[in-house]
Amino acid sequence: MIAKSLQDKTTLHNGVKMPWFGIGVFKVEEGPELVHAVKTAIKYGYRSVDTAAIYENEEGVGQGIREGMREAGISREDLFVTSKVWNTDLGYESAIAAYETSLKKLGLEYLDLYLIHWPVEGKYKDAWRALETLYKEGRVKAIGVSNFQIHHLEDLMKEAEIKPMVNQVEYHPRLTQKELQSFCQEHGIQLEAWSPLMQGQLLDHQVLKEIADKYGKSIAQVILRWDLQNGVVTIPKSTKEHRIIENATVFDFELTDEDMKRINELNQNYRVGPDPDNFDF
Repeated sequence: MIAKSLQDKTTLHNGVKMPWFGIGVFKVEEGPELVHAVKTAIKYGYRSVDTAAIYENEEGVGQGIREGMREAGISREDLFVTSKVWNTDLGYESAIAAYETSLKKLGLEYLDLYLIHWPVEGKYKDAWRALETLYKEGRVKAIGVSNFQIHHLEDLMKEAEIKPMVNQVEYHPRLTQKELQSFCQEHGIQLEAWSPLMQGQLLDHQVLKEIADKYGKSIAQVILRWDLQNGVVTIPKSTKEHRIIENATVFDFELTDEDMKRINELNQNYRVGPDPDNFDF
């Protein structure tokens, strides 16, 4: 299914519905700008907010959520909130404690999705058992991982009682991760993109510019539309109101198969973030 609106959702393998589109807040510092960004996203129809313990901004995100819900007249159940357990908390007890800390900072009673942030060798299985416990107790709606490659997923699923519902990874036209996406599709794991705009490095690319001009759209809008048509959940980061609005204006056009192919061919397996297999934790 191709998302037709900002409120459209994909159904995870446990039946939980997750918005195809949301706002990310990576490296947005605590303060009025962060609160305003989250409130603005909710105001203009975003229903998914993605943060993490290591971003050190969960309190501001929580404030933005509360104020945004109040002003938009929506309830907590209308939102999908994600956070992640950091590498230093990947033990069983420490992961559960980290979840409690994130909830407290966010001012929420539950999370919709909780992820293991990075596949730290020798540690992520204990953390996964903790996430399974939180899930079985009904304290989180869905659980998943971030930055896991195929061999990490295979290793985890050998012993896991519950397979991940989501894998959030770096994903953009220079890093299409086709084999990983195929593996996730085969196992019912929803792929989600972080850094979908490659931290702005693609915003003057000639091929993308040609396609954008054809549709009367920005390069960012074309990339985000490409994500959605590839069946990838996406969470672009922005703090500027006009960008938050622009990023979400991707449901009034559809890329042709030829345009999708041209964008797919830009892949160079190039990362702007760390390599999950060689990340100095």
